[in-house]
Amino acid sequence: MTITDIHTPDWVKHAVFYQIFPDRFAMSDRVEKPSNLEPWESLPTTQGYKGGDLLGVVEHLDYIQELGATAIYFTPVFQSACNHRYHTHDYMQVDPLLGGNMALRELIEACHERGIMVVLDGVFNHASRGFFQFNDILENGPHSAWIDWFIIEGWPLSPYDGSKPANYVSWVDNRALPKLNTENPQVREFIMRVAEYWLRFGIDGWRLDVPFEITTDGFWAEFRQRVKAINPEAYIVGEVWGAASQWLQGDQFDAAMNYLFAGPTIAFTAGSRVRPALIEGRDYSAIPALTAMSYAAKIDWLQRLYPWEIQLAQLNLLNSHDTARLLSIAGGDKASVHLATMLLLAYPGAPSIYYGDEIGLEGEIDPDSRRSFPWNRPETWDVEVLAYHKQLIAIRHAHPALRTGTYHRLYADLNTYVFVRVHEHERILVAVNVADEPLTIVAPNSNMFTAEKPLTSLYGEVKATISDLGLLQIDLPARSGGLLIEG
Repeated sequence: MTITDIHTPDWVKHAVFYQIFPDRFAMSDRVEKPSNLEPWESLPTTQGYKGGDLLGVVEHLDYIQELGATAIYFTPVFQSACNHRYHTHDYMQVDPLLGGNMALRELIEACHERGIMVVLDGVFNHASRGFFQFNDILENGPHSAWIDWFIIEGWPLSPYDGSKPANYVSWVDNRALPKLNTENPQVREFIMRVAEYWLRFGIDGWRLDVPFEITTDGFWAEFRQRVKAINPEAYIVGEVWGAASQWLQGDQFDAAMNYLFAGPTIAFTAGSRVRPALIEGRDYSAIPALTAMSYAAKIDWLQRLYPWEIQLAQLNLLNSHDTARLLSIAGGDKASVHLATMLLLAYPGAPSIYYGDEIGLEGEIDPDSRRSFPWNRPETWDVEVLAYHKQLIAIRHAHPALRTGTYHRLYADLNTYVFVRVHEHERILVAVNVADEPLTIVAPNSNMFTAEKPLTSLYGEVKATISDLGLLQIDLPARSGGLLIEG
């Protein structure tokens, strides 16, 4: 396959994603719940349930649509004995606490009526101790009919007692997550049919959990073929935190979660404010602080890493359920979040907003990053943060240059970073200043703008003029930025 043959879903290039952790977003009275739930407003715990469900999402679609999101990525929704549901019990059943399969049906229909796409989390590397086939092995030992669905190393198995050898392969040695044996053709076919089933059910794509752990030859190429045969515009995005080139050649994934954008963007906008304890041990680099020049070098490298068709489909983010929230990482510095969000919404690819970021929800590392959405406490919402999210998202939707326009870096020094997005006759200048004082810079124009078509503000208080020599003079307020359009 050549670069010109690569195709990614067109809708993704124009999408703004909203990531939802179902147990914590919203709870509907229409879904029956057990009695031992944690109070919605209390801080989350590792094992406790809050009781959020899919019908709760349906009941708040007005909010999601008003924010400007056009796609939702859900962390796992299938039956599981854990609040995050990465321990799958049944791949064919939506968890009853989330409302079951009929709740997902109602959600998909309600979203599609509004033009909102639905992407589910596919956890195909490992199952759980409660997964029927593994549970059968626990009951019947070497006599189980499903013994070759997993990688058994000895007897007896010890799924709970850490003082004894587990005797089976699990993800990162977590006994709760026995690794599926994808070398077994039956297991491979099972996973393919799961993917096909939910696409026929109506979902619009899969986010793949730790897909790099599945190394079976041809697995992901077949996965793509089977998915695209049902829906050529289905989105396949892999959770790969580093360079993902081996999966992004047009024959496996459409995109990866772009932590390679997140890390440098945090290191640049938050700088020395980053709290190392909330970053260390994570698989993305947000320390040490970056100057604008160093940030530019990383973005230049990232722009060269993948074909343009892939770049336009990348799932860009600043944080997720697997990280601390940026507001907490930056020690509560709102300007850092504002600057990073501006860069996120102006960057090629599909931006993803983690639920609650748009109202200033805080959260340190898991489980704290998975707090409940405070629907009943609107007084805690940061309305300024919500307003600029809505404004920046609306600007992105209104201007093709910010979605599919080419990307041109114009200038970078110690504290300021300037680039241009160009689509046909539309040119949008994006300028950011991370310094604590206002700055005026003179940047090369690179034949982008002319004095005959003055630059006017789309967002922010940045001002730019063209000098007699054709250079750009840009005035930037302290720790601020803006978007300007020609004409």
